[in-house]
Amino acid sequence: MRQIRFSLILVLIFSILLSGCNLPRAGGSTPTDSVMTIAAKTVSVQLTALVSPTSGTNTPLPTLTPPATATLQPATSIPPTVVYVPCDRAAFVADVSFPDGAVVAPNQNFTKTWRLQNNGSCTWGPSYQLTFDSGEAMGGAASTPLNVSVAPGGVVDVSVNLKAPAAAGKYRGYWKLRNSSGAVFGIGGNAATAFWVEVNVVSGSATPTATSAAPLVVYDFANNYCAAQWVSGAGVLPCPGTEVDAAGFVIRKDNPTLQNGVLYTGRALQTHPQWVDDGVTTGKFPPLDVQSGYRFKTTIGCLNGGGACDVTFQFNYRANGGPLQSLGQWNMKYTDAPKDLDVDVSSLAGSSVEFVLAVMAHGSSAQDWAIWFKPVIMK
Repeated sequence: MRQIRFSLILVLIFSILLSGCNLPRAGGSTPTDSVMTIAAKTVSVQLTALVSPTSGTNTPLPTLTPPATATLQPATSIPPTVVYVPCDRAAFVADVSFPDGAVVAPNQNFTKTWRLQNNGSCTWGPSYQLTFDSGEAMGGAASTPLNVSVAPGGVVDVSVNLKAPAAAGKYRGYWKLRNSSGAVFGIGGNAATAFWVEVNVVSGSATPTATSAAPLVVYDFANNYCAAQWVSGAGVLPCPGTEVDAAGFVIRKDNPTLQNGVLYTGRALQTHPQWVDDGVTTGKFPPLDVQSGYRFKTTIGCLNGGGACDVTFQFNYRANGGPLQSLGQWNMKYTDAPKDLDVDVSSLAGSSVEFVLAVMAHGSSAQDWAIWFKPVIMK
């Protein structure tokens, strides 16, 4: 652009010079030096203006001042929400015996058992009590001590001995717990709701669930575990065993915490298969004369922390010295929930039966810490 303007100026100069040559001459005289000088100065000024650094096209751009950096203020912190957990509070887990609507005979003695979880923030001590609240007491004691300690998150079975009313009908009694200071509490978010027992009294000896005696523990496998013969692929195992025995082991593991993070309050056995792929450990118990109405009950699971647990639990038997037979088997992985078992063994009534508890690894036996919680024969 500057070259084009310069060329235009040169054309202008020549035009002026030519015009000067064509000016009328007074008396035919030539232009004076002063005229030429003025013309030359005019062109010089214009040239100077074109190349001057102060010309419009070459005026330096104004310096841009960047805006001041904004200072970010920290977000206002929101205080965490504080959730209040009552000291004493329970949660209903299951009816262990006589679920709602169970049929009983008039004047029948029976034992009601609830499974409760301590979901408060305080430990229940042995002096805590099961206490009658309202409804039909059915001859139950006003209060019954727990006689165990249950830490927050733990599970416990609480029982009361009752007697069905003489008249037919449906009856319900409400119960709560009482702490060592005498404060009564129950289940629910506010620990104010009672749990209950509900039975249907039906006359007649043909009542399917009627029995003349309260449920009774006939044989406790945990209490008698060293009376069994324990073996694995490595041979006969010592009882009690040790948790580092590569041949497999069995030990008492009372009050275990299972894979669901819940502490189960009560007797339990921990059995581990032989420490080889697909290892097995079995325990054969002394003969028991089975009667009608006998049932095998337990809760099976994996010990908390054994994330690789993957086993099969088996409940087997030999009747009158015969071949080994199965009453059931259940697969259990660490990601599964513990399972309550209730197996009717009445079909073996009249036989001398050796019951066999077995655990088998699926592949690697690492961390196959298999738990039998409260394994019993009941009537």
